[in-house]
Amino acid sequence: MYSQQFPYSVAIKKDEEIYICQCGKTAKSPLCDGSHKQTDGVRPLIFTAEKDQSLTLCGCGKSADIPWCDGSHNR
Repeated sequence: MYSQQFPYSVAIKKDEEIYICQCGKTAKSPLCDGSHKQTDGVRPLIFTAEKDQSLTLCGCGKSADIPWCDGSHNR
């Protein structure tokens, strides 16, 4: 999942629900593709938008606030 030195930007509409990968095995980064089923208890983060927005998700794996990007890729 963490294979790039810049964040992912994911557009999401109000009330839409997305599943953000937490296991690192997805082929559809940063979204879950069900690969966690082969891991021990790791589940995706379920996020429901309260408004239309663009999410900035970590692409490098260095963020202190995973899955959210905190700019660590710049250091």
